[in-house]
Amino acid sequence: MKTIKEPSKELSVRKETDVLVVGGGPSGLIAAQAAAEDGLSVTLIESRSFVGGNMTIGLPVLGFLGQKGNQIIKGLPQKFIDRLKKINAASEHRPCPLHMSLTLVEPEAVKTAGLELLVESNVDVLFYTFFSDVIMEGDELKGVIVESKAGREVILAKVVIDCSGDADVAYRAGVPCEYGNEQGGVQPPTLMFCLGGVDTEKLRLSIAEESRTYLTDFIPAEYFGQNNQFIVVGLRSLIQQAQQEGITLPVERTILITGLRKGEIWVNMSRVNGVNGTDPSSLTYGEIEGRKQIKDIQEYLIRYVPGFEDAYFLKTAPFLGIRETRRIVGQYVMNQEDVLGCAHFDDAIAVASYPLDIHHPEGGGCTLTWCGDCYDIPYRSLVPQKVKNLLVAGRAISTTHEAMSAIRVMAPCMAMGEAAGRAAKRAVRAGVTPGDINVKSLQDELVSSGAYLRPYPESPINEVNLVD
Repeated sequence: MKTIKEPSKELSVRKETDVLVVGGGPSGLIAAQAAAEDGLSVTLIESRSFVGGNMTIGLPVLGFLGQKGNQIIKGLPQKFIDRLKKINAASEHRPCPLHMSLTLVEPEAVKTAGLELLVESNVDVLFYTFFSDVIMEGDELKGVIVESKAGREVILAKVVIDCSGDADVAYRAGVPCEYGNEQGGVQPPTLMFCLGGVDTEKLRLSIAEESRTYLTDFIPAEYFGQNNQFIVVGLRSLIQQAQQEGITLPVERTILITGLRKGEIWVNMSRVNGVNGTDPSSLTYGEIEGRKQIKDIQEYLIRYVPGFEDAYFLKTAPFLGIRETRRIVGQYVMNQEDVLGCAHFDDAIAVASYPLDIHHPEGGGCTLTWCGDCYDIPYRSLVPQKVKNLLVAGRAISTTHEAMSAIRVMAPCMAMGEAAGRAAKRAVRAGVTPGDINVKSLQDELVSSGAYLRPYPESPINEVNLVD
């Protein structure tokens, strides 16, 4: 590869802060709020012009409820949902036989409410600012280099929380990282899009009353008779019919999510295998292919699925929904057995219940495996090896490929963000590294602030393979 030597130069320090959060998605939004709660200086950088991450692309928030129907994500994540509900921009947590629970949110409202929350918390927000590199002294992370219209600058911080989703900071700092499964394959991304003019009542009643025609995966027909806001996963025979009649579709299942506004449906059916979410050329390919797929998917829905006869295109999500890239290797690597065995950890900082949900790196299939109850996420999985003054929250924490498929959804990521923010705050106040804080005191603070921590017994494994 041809190289050019970049001349060295002195970089100006834009600011010094107690805690720096890199990334304003679900985990970063909550992490910054938690870290700033008692007056520390907290800065959040985000490459886009808004916060909210995957909450802004049309996806429901999954994971607030456990497999037994109890609420397991509370604290600051719940307070954010409450904030949205006050402006009619979020639903109740709705039990779902397949995904455990759905919480519908209005994407545009998330952007505004999230920014308002950060401003009220006195978080210094920098939009249009890209993380570029790290400032290291030995094994201590002292800050980061950022890129923006203002050029290359430095932000110094006592603790950095990597909420990039891709372990960007950790990777640049020299933290050991893994990528994908044993063959390097990652779960493929989806480009969400939204249709208007859908008769959602006709759709749900068709499924409820003609379940043999409109068969869904694991979700009984009765569910659609009882819920006017819902998710559809299945209708495989309709897809097969459409494919036989010449329509090209990248998936085996129809996945539809009602919006909060009447007649809106978000469609989760594009699928671009082989995209590397850490490479701009690959991401660009994903955007191009995702947009190509939308035309055929829309034609399929209008021609074959009841309720879509008069549907029209409204909007595309602002970016690809990336399911998997890098994961750090931390003080503990959470694994499949921890999820399926409903593991309890002495250093638990969140409880999750979402199943193993692996969208296969090749083909169009997906496999889900449920544990029957809940499992803990340990603090050690947020603490990276080899680098001090750094925490990671969100889907890039220390897990295997399989365990990541369970903890990657938004409610657990928000809970991890709260834990990371509170841990960073405690580290700064005590003058220690995040790896050396008193985890029991952190747990006490989480519980006293409304978070949910509780051990769960082991339960039998229930597996459903969603590949024909």
